[in-house]
Amino acid sequence: MKDVAIFHRNLRIEDNAALYNASLNQDYFSLYVFDKEYWSQTDRSINQLKFALDSLTELEAKLKKFNVNLYVFEGNLKDLANYLNDSYSKLNLHINHTTETEYFSKNLRKLAEADSLNLISYKDFGIQITEQNRDIWAKDWKVHMSTKTFDVPLVNKNLNILDLPTFSKFKNKLNHSSPHTQKGGTNSGIDLLSSFLEKRCKGYSKKMSSPSEAAYACSRLSPHIAFGTLSMRNIYQNLEKNINNSKYRWDLYSFKKRLHWHCHFIQKLETQPSLQHQSMHSDCDILRPEADNELIDKWITGNTGFPFVDACMLYLKKYGWINFRMRAMLMSFASYNLWQPWQKTSPLLASTFTDYEPGIHICQVQMQSGVTGINLPRIYSVVKQSLDQDPDASWIKEQIPELKNIDKAKIHSAELGELYKEKIVDMKSSAKKARELIWQIRGKANFKKKARAVYELHGSRKRPAS
Repeated sequence: MKDVAIFHRNLRIEDNAALYNASLNQDYFSLYVFDKEYWSQTDRSINQLKFALDSLTELEAKLKKFNVNLYVFEGNLKDLANYLNDSYSKLNLHINHTTETEYFSKNLRKLAEADSLNLISYKDFGIQITEQNRDIWAKDWKVHMSTKTFDVPLVNKNLNILDLPTFSKFKNKLNHSSPHTQKGGTNSGIDLLSSFLEKRCKGYSKKMSSPSEAAYACSRLSPHIAFGTLSMRNIYQNLEKNINNSKYRWDLYSFKKRLHWHCHFIQKLETQPSLQHQSMHSDCDILRPEADNELIDKWITGNTGFPFVDACMLYLKKYGWINFRMRAMLMSFASYNLWQPWQKTSPLLASTFTDYEPGIHICQVQMQSGVTGINLPRIYSVVKQSLDQDPDASWIKEQIPELKNIDKAKIHSAELGELYKEKIVDMKSSAKKARELIWQIRGKANFKKKARAVYELHGSRKRPAS
């Protein structure tokens, strides 16, 4: 029986469970499924596609060293099931598990239902897939991260020729120009990991909050983790080798916590896929019944009239990345000050991220929108963030050159009159109203009871809840 390694996110050779296990009989081939419908969803973008194509270009070259061609199948996973059923009597399909949005998950079930196909899925990241238990989650995570990584695949003894285009021929059909986003591929990820562990991590625990300093001081590994050009386990184990002897070990301890949180948030979407559309605390779905498309458009295009908000959005749309604190502020502004439903704004913001990871993004969006029931509402003050993170307004002026000669006090306060765009909302009154509406919901009967159930399902803890 032939084996097939199917690539979706884990675009690497090293520590790739699906690829390694597919190679054991040394008679295998590899497929990347290019689904136009998947890539045309609201939460997808050219930045993400470019990173994937960079990574696939490197992956194809590496696979050739193992006598394996990387083929591309155009269509969804249901179409792939039909194609493979018609072409082969029996196949073992190897794929690494990914916590994806509803679209991918539904199509993956179609592949699993095909009679002649044996779909084998392998655990990735540090999440619980079958027996989900938050009380032992942290222990399971540590065990997975400490387990020996998979070797590179065995050399293929039978070069399978398919009636499908190889990736090198297929990619020429796509327009994927995006000059400012990060370069994909494992080699690029390794370079980033090395430079971060050796020197860039200096001051990470503080600098990660600054939109200007974070671009260098953060690891910048997030797209490599999202697309799997590096495995989380490989990153963790390299960190463990370096952390105790590093001059910057306290910064690396801070980074280590975030590796843990990464999987903690992905687990939530894995446990409850409906979070893509529904608030974690069901009572909160009635908070924002209507969307104002004009307000949302001004927010996502960086035309709110608040220089710091606009600068963050413009930077993000240009480079495909911005630090976590600024992401949280952008979402807080949309959910609290503009009072827009997170279900509308979430995919739009996701599309700006090269490093979009659904489990992290969707759960963080809900946290910053006050709809989880287990996190206290946190309304970011744009003025405070502007003063704290860019006191001289120099970073803002880099993103918005028209403000270069404007006094920094006016920029921070957003009291610019005709010197800048009209503000689309009053910051103080909108925050006050949002706070009142949120606490009205939280004060209702049974809110705490439902919140407790949310905590039992999703709460972060290292021991059984008492």
